[in-house]
Amino acid sequence: MEFLRETKEGTILLIYVQPKARKNEIGGINEWRGRLRVKIKAPPVEGKANREVVKFFSKLLGTEVVIVKGETSREKDLLVKGMNKEEVKKRLKI
Repeated sequence: MEFLRETKEGTILLIYVQPKARKNEIGGINEWRGRLRVKIKAPPVEGKANREVVKFFSKLLGTEVVIVKGETSREKDLLVKGMNKEEVKKRLKI
């Protein structure tokens, strides 16, 4: 899968964020962008959506998640610390 890349620190997860959604959820794979589509309730104001993304994925995956690229963009790269690609796929059920 193109939206997952393993590194020595963990796995990089490429996502595309849709803010101001009805609920937080994974919205499928955006094949054109090669990213996982994520719907987030928070608006993209003063870092609220970024905090919500980190909180959502940390809870979903059960490990620390940080934004490594795309703080001000809808396209973000997340580092899922200490987890390989297979574990991430399994926990995301994809």
